[in-house]
Amino acid sequence: MVETADTPLDGRCPTGPIAERWERRKRELKLVAPNNRRKYNIIVVGTGLAGGSAAASLAELGYNVLSICIQDSPRRAHSIAAQGGINAAKNYQNDGDSIHRLFYDTIKGGDFRAREANVYRLAEVSNQIIDQCVAQGVPFAREYGGTLANRSFGGAQVSRTFYARGQTGQQLLLGAYGALSRQIRSGRVQMFARRGMMDVVVVDGRARGITVRNIMTGEIESHAADAVILATGGYGNVYFLSTNAMASNVTAAWRAHKRGAGFANPSFVQIHPTCIPVHGDYQSKLTLMSESLRNDGRVWVPKNKDDKRRPADIPDSDRDYYLENKYPSFGNLVPRDVASRNAKEQCDQGKGVGSTGLAVYLDFAEAIKRDGRDTIWKKYGNLFQMYEKITASDPMVEPMMIYPAVHYTMGGLWVDYDLMTTIPGLFAIGECNFSDHGANRLGASALMQGLADGYFIIATSVAHYLGTNKFDKASEHDASFIDSRRWVEDRIARILRNSVGGTTGKCTVDEIHKELGRLMWDNCGMARNRQGLEAALAELPRIRETFWNRVYLPGSNKEINQSLERAGRVADFLEFADIMIRDALAREESCGCHLREESQTEENEAKRDDANYSHVSVWEHRGEEQEPLMHKEPLVFEFVTPTQRSYK
Repeated sequence: MVETADTPLDGRCPTGPIAERWERRKRELKLVAPNNRRKYNIIVVGTGLAGGSAAASLAELGYNVLSICIQDSPRRAHSIAAQGGINAAKNYQNDGDSIHRLFYDTIKGGDFRAREANVYRLAEVSNQIIDQCVAQGVPFAREYGGTLANRSFGGAQVSRTFYARGQTGQQLLLGAYGALSRQIRSGRVQMFARRGMMDVVVVDGRARGITVRNIMTGEIESHAADAVILATGGYGNVYFLSTNAMASNVTAAWRAHKRGAGFANPSFVQIHPTCIPVHGDYQSKLTLMSESLRNDGRVWVPKNKDDKRRPADIPDSDRDYYLENKYPSFGNLVPRDVASRNAKEQCDQGKGVGSTGLAVYLDFAEAIKRDGRDTIWKKYGNLFQMYEKITASDPMVEPMMIYPAVHYTMGGLWVDYDLMTTIPGLFAIGECNFSDHGANRLGASALMQGLADGYFIIATSVAHYLGTNKFDKASEHDASFIDSRRWVEDRIARILRNSVGGTTGKCTVDEIHKELGRLMWDNCGMARNRQGLEAALAELPRIRETFWNRVYLPGSNKEINQSLERAGRVADFLEFADIMIRDALAREESCGCHLREESQTEENEAKRDDANYSHVSVWEHRGEEQEPLMHKEPLVFEFVTPTQRSYK
């Protein structure tokens, strides 16, 4: 039985007509005068699209910014991996798009589990993002006449996705990096590269700094500020295999949670339908193939599960184009959760292809015949090259094989409308927060949210916080900072304690991480049920105990030690997995990515329970020996009517 708080959480959203709420909020918020901004220090943790754009924007306004980067350069942030595009309601195609339609598609795509006010603001700001990026020189694809080009993504019947071939994330990140570099040169941004955040420092109930580990030297450092912004991405690597970068982790968000920040909807994890399938036990990550491929690629499996012919030898009459047949209105461009569940269903029926039977075909033969090889290559050539390099198969000649994989996390730190967590002075932006996507993110919306938060929202919110509070000067020599450093050092020493006396009877970090990943994928992955979740919750303490008692790490804390880095992240994943499973257990409905097998329609579609679960589940940490407390933020829909999603 889940213990639930009596008082509901308040997202502090403005009221009134939804199209006027963001402008009204900006008029109401306090400001900081330009000559006073230099008096304030702000820490931004993370240098991807959200963090890089936030640091650049705040410094441009005149604040002193400390930017914390886990890589050697912001250009290596995981945002670089985004391929397909970024959404905006420009309606350049004159196909009926609008801010309201983007708002509705996003709310519906998230299965009506997101705040209306936040999502409308996201749609509203989307157009400004494109203007900003074009002004920076981001090389978006263009039509013959020079206007910006668009293509379609899942969950929409309009073309609103702006793209730079298959490198959209990289090009947008270079734009943000250019803006950030300008501020580094001006001296308003101090860049601290190769630092991993270890803790949030809370003084008198407010976030006043962070503790980090210098990855190169092992030194534990403190940084003090007047506000802290987390832009540290998602937690998909809890599954071990995902499309996330190897360094992606939950540590910053989890440490904030343990200091008092609520964690919202942790079980909402997006499974992307177009990924290169697992091909061996020694694989360390998975590779995404852009959703844009579903514009021209057709998804199919053999109708006969015993059909082992080469795909070219199987005629159309023996193929099941199951998405086109089942969802004629959207076809292959259904949302990601729908496409993923259907791929799993086909493989569960024995119709999967490839050596493992855990794959379906994505076929470009018809598109090549219709538009010509040159046209298809211009659209997707770099993606085809990536696929061929990994699989030794040419998609121009034979179909790709794809299968769903963990890609993005809609859950994250709970934030109010102003993107502030339950710890005053601690903000969370981009994938690190939960705010905009509900139970399923539409394709090309991650880049949109990251840049909306970083370029256009967070500076206004931070100014209001700074303008309404008075601050004593915080110092890394204060007791709270000293205690935080001591806690971090003790935790590292505890992780290393089993590395004395050799490897006999010990295990590696990756062995533990793989075991955790299998447990989560099998029981809290694409489909969940009570029996499996309860079994996972019972098994988790054993894996955690094995980690703390048997894990062996070579090297020391006073040098570059990647095994130690991974061990710290896995230790946090082992704790975080507990609230993921509890959240999935507590939500006895299916919605978006969260499919409870006990809650399906007769056609095996997700079946929501709006009467009991139209809320955000927010978890509060109450100590190591106590179970977490669940808070609820009710979701109120004034401008859309929740309905059973249909893409048929």
